[in-house]
This record gives sequence, C-alpha cells and structure tokens, in this order.
Amino acid sequence: MSVPEGLVSAVLHLVDTGPVLLGAYTIAELTAVDAVVDFLEARPSDEVLAEAVRSLAARQLLLAGSTAEQVQVRGDLGIAVAFQRRARMVLDARTTGTEPGEPWRMLLLPQPERICLMVRIDALGVHQLGLYTFDESLRMLTDWLPRGPSADGDAATDVNAMLAESERSALITVTRYTAEGSAEIVDTSTDLVLARRDGRLHFLSRDPRDRERLVPSSEEPKDGVRERLVELLA
Repeated sequence: MSVPEGLVSAVLHLVDTGPVLLGAYTIAELTAVDAVVDFLEARPSDEVLAEAVRSLAARQLLLAGSTAEQVQVRGDLGIAVAFQRRARMVLDARTTGTEPGEPWRMLLLPQPERICLMVRIDALGVHQLGLYTFDESLRMLTDWLPRGPSADGDAATDVNAMLAESERSALITVTRYTAEGSAEIVDTSTDLVLARRDGRLHFLSRDPRDRERLVPSSEEPKDGVRERLVELLA
C-alpha cells in the first residue's frame, strides 16, 4: 500500500489540534490489511480473514488496486495502516483487575514527531484506534495503569504471592523492531510489571540472570509510573 503524498503531514497537523479517532476494528480486519505488528497477535484463520475482507469491502474501506497484488485501504483505516508502518517501537500493556467498559490491553506505537498511534482493546476483542500527542498518550496510559505510592523494594518479597494478592497488576513490554517488507522482526524487548497491593505500588522487572523470574526492580523511579514509561520509550 502506498501512502498518498501529504497524508502524514496533514494528519500530524490535525493531531496538534486534538486527538484523531480512527474507528474500531476486529483483529481479523486489522490483520487483513497488515495494520497490526506481526509479533503482537496470533494470525486468525483463513476463513476468518476472508470474512474480514468481505466486511471491509462492503464498507468500502478495502478496494482492489491497480494490479492483482495490490489493494487500496481507504478512510480512517488507511491512516492507521500508514502510521503503523512508520513505527519501529511498540509498548504493549496488559492489565488485570479492570472493570466493565475498561480496555484490558493498550498498545502505543510512537512516531518520530512525538505522537502515538494508540490501540485500546476491550474484552470482546474490539480494537479502538486513535492518534494522540505523545504527552496525551502517556497521560491516558498512566491513568489506566495501577497507581499508588511506591512500595519499598525488598529482594526477599514473594513475588508470586504478591501478584496473586494484588488489587490490580500490569505487564508492560516495550519492543524495538526492524522491518523487512511488511514483516516486523524483534530487535530488543524490555518488560516491567506493576502491581498494587494494599494500596502500595510494586515495580518488578526480569532477573538478568534468569529471564523467567521476576524480581523487585532495582531502578524504581522516585517520581512515579509516567517517568518510568518515558525511560522505557526513550
């Protein structure tokens, strides 16, 4: 899919004036137009993808291209595809303890111009897409993640018990990747776990000596979750 000349700059100007909401789609619809990073989702079956293509075509969001190998992705979905393909980093946050109406997962795909493509995923698998400034994206993400005064890090903490007893927890993974054609390949990945127990917020990271094991973070920020997210995305 080629990006129309001037599209990116025009949309960037719009984001400066406020969020640009790009609609809601299923994972099959996003996969059908390659609007999802390869390693984030399992590929739907061919039958499900075929139905997604028919749905998009019926809404005139997907049209045949000039050759048999090309398609045109139109409207807000076309904008989402264009900005997804520009990204080379993704923050994937998954939270437990959510309430009805809340997303259980959020994705941020930062752009060079300090805006983000944000994807909010609900319990039904509906993906709400939008473009926001970098600061607004971080504010929305931070408000959604577990919050509270920092707990004192203790190497002797029983992490599994603490997670089981937490009121709300989140796994945050920041992945940097390269692209070969339409395929994304992971370069580096960093994890952070937040868990609120008894009103106190614990920061956990992977043990450098055993990547399967979580330990209290040795780099717990004094200024809160937002600052740690900024560090991860730097």
